Amino acid sequence: MRILVVEDDVGIADGLQANLQQRGYAVDRCDTLTHAWAALQAEPFDAVLLDLGLPDGDGGTLLQRLRQASAAPGGLPAPDTPVLIMTARDEVQQRIAGLDLGADDYLVKPFDVDELEARLRALLRRAAGRSHPVIRHGALEIDPAAHTVLQAGVPVELSPREFAVLLVLLESRGRVQSRQQLEARLYNWQDAIESNALEVHIHHLRRKLGSTLIHTMRGVGYFIPRDEAA
Repeated sequence: MRILVVEDDVGIADGLQANLQQRGYAVDRCDTLTHAWAALQAEPFDAVLLDLGLPDGDGGTLLQRLRQASAAPGGLPAPDTPVLIMTARDEVQQRIAGLDLGADDYLVKPFDVDELEARLRALLRRAAGRSHPVIRHGALEIDPAAHTVLQAGVPVELSPREFAVLLVLLESRGRVQSRQQLEARLYNWQDAIESNALEVHIHHLRRKLGSTLIHTMRGVGYFIPRDEAA
């Protein structure tokens, strides 16, 4: 999952990036409204963590602009991108104003990173149309919070990238994901992507979880069928 952190405090941004990357997220950072808007127009993000007090204006302006964007379905910027506000503004009316602008959640600084990630998982779960925190597909059970995978009740060890690929494909069951779409959700701007990296992850997942789980649509991409969904 790819997250955009919009935060001008270097210490906070560094800490968020390091913590979230350790938990398997791809993280990009912007420290101004201008750079963040350019990023949202250029790249797809699964969620945005948004500070309100930025050098070139209020983060609420970016949120409002995003929600009012009129991109074509699947285009950019995506107006329904989940947004979590993180700010030192802790007055009730300020929280209400942020939510009324279109924020999906609001977290007051200082905060615990474990709580932030729990809220982030909830946003991603709602965005994917899931109410239950655990994803089940046939004999497969994946817990995004614990980063665990069970196959017929037996734990399966996956690397962070393998887990991320599997999660994206399961949350888009029945829809083909192209190489470009998968790479855009798995890697940040700084990542050096080897030409066959995605194919290697797919190969490892098939070896560990069975060759029939992930289907290839030649020349288009990869998908997991919906018919085994539980």
